[in-house]
Amino acid sequence: MSTAVRRSLLAGLRWTSLRLRLVVVFALVALTAAVSASGIAYWLNREAVLTRTQDSALGDFRQEMQNRAASLPARPTKDDLQDAAVQMASSSPGYSVMLIDERGPGKPIVGNSDLDSFTRTNVPLSLQKQVNKKQPVKAGNKYQYHLFWQRTSIRGKPYLVGGTKIIGGGPTGYMLKSLDQERQDLNSLAWSLGIATALALVGSALLAQAAATTVLRPVQRLGDAARKLGEGKLDTRLVVSGTDELADLSRTFNRTANSLEKKVADMTAREEASRRFVADMSHELRTPLTAITAVAEVLEDEADNLDPMIAPAVHLVVSETRRLNDLVENLMEVTRFDAGTARLVLDTVDVADQVTACIDVRAWLDAVDLDAERGMMVRLDPRRLDVILANLIGNALKHGGSPVRVTVRTEGDELVIKVRDHGPGIPEDVLPHVFDRFYKASASRPRSEGSGLGLSIALENAHIHGGDITATNSPDGDGAVFVLRLPRDAEALSRATEGHDAEIPDEEDDAT
Repeated sequence: MSTAVRRSLLAGLRWTSLRLRLVVVFALVALTAAVSASGIAYWLNREAVLTRTQDSALGDFRQEMQNRAASLPARPTKDDLQDAAVQMASSSPGYSVMLIDERGPGKPIVGNSDLDSFTRTNVPLSLQKQVNKKQPVKAGNKYQYHLFWQRTSIRGKPYLVGGTKIIGGGPTGYMLKSLDQERQDLNSLAWSLGIATALALVGSALLAQAAATTVLRPVQRLGDAARKLGEGKLDTRLVVSGTDELADLSRTFNRTANSLEKKVADMTAREEASRRFVADMSHELRTPLTAITAVAEVLEDEADNLDPMIAPAVHLVVSETRRLNDLVENLMEVTRFDAGTARLVLDTVDVADQVTACIDVRAWLDAVDLDAERGMMVRLDPRRLDVILANLIGNALKHGGSPVRVTVRTEGDELVIKVRDHGPGIPEDVLPHVFDRFYKASASRPRSEGSGLGLSIALENAHIHGGDITATNSPDGDGAVFVLRLPRDAEALSRATEGHDAEIPDEEDDAT
């Protein structure tokens, strides 16, 4: 199974998936509707079946009591009651009959149509009391006795029990009607309704899936298009069909993509023009700067022989000429990074030797405390490492103060170089900007010796190696700490980075 298919399936199974939520909502709605409809249908059918059976049995029992029980002698014998009960049960729609009379006070006699299935113990006491209770005769009640009934359960099976008493003297009669067949019919109905509910649930899930597919396919296409647009494919467009809300959304996306593509194209053109202007300007400045620098060096050599009033001006011209030369070189280096033409020239070097050489050539040995073991061999661009170290150490000496401690270690496949000063540290509001171009921490020194490009160039050189530089304050509040992390072997990155080699400025610079 491909990764794309697996990702699609997993996305469909997540609870956050709109497809899953649509299916669940449709299923819940269908389940609620089906259960409600099935419940109502079951209840209505149950009442109808039970009422029909009940009315038929009670009506027939009442008629039999009037025809047979009422015609019994005033003092019937047990056999009379037995015969009458059997005759009533034989002509009934499937119920048993029990007739009760008295041969004397407290001496009841009972006649049953079925002694095994129907006895006096099967009649609830509450029903017996109600049947034997004489009702007052009045305008709304013409009879002393009425027919009462009750549904009960005997040995786990449902039954209908009814009873009445002959008005004017006569036996009390009870009937017992089994409702087991009706229960079986209702159970069958319940199973049918349950199956219908399950089918409705499955059908709703399939409908929800179809609806979700119909709705989500355009949404998925829109998401894919937005993802491509975010990846930089600004020519991505959607095919619009229909007039619904999703079609309007697709048209809005296309208009937005058109506007974004135009604005990005304009910005890219302006950025390219600006970069080309800086590169051309820097290139054009190099020729006159070379001549001016040569003249300035001659003037510097002769400064001691010049008029004391003129010598300070000569030293100022020489200093500013060098500063301008460094600025032009840095601008050209930044332009190469922006254009993507800078590349690595790799060599296997001893890091301790490289750091020592960087410090020695700039006469910083007395101000820098180096902690590095010899023999740590790494493969990188030594000239770019020199630029990084010169900027970090030089920045620490200018703005942090000596002693500056440089620690070199290896951590796994990384080379880690820490540069720590013992100055006041970097203000918290400045920390996020120390690597920004032309950023200077203090507005009171807008004309420092640096150009404000040193740390940004150092960071770009770290990035081209596949590394990074971070700036923090020391936890004990004593100075700032810059940490350089580079891969110990940048060979793979070198193969991926094609372009022209960039010239590296040899002088350190500051960015704060």
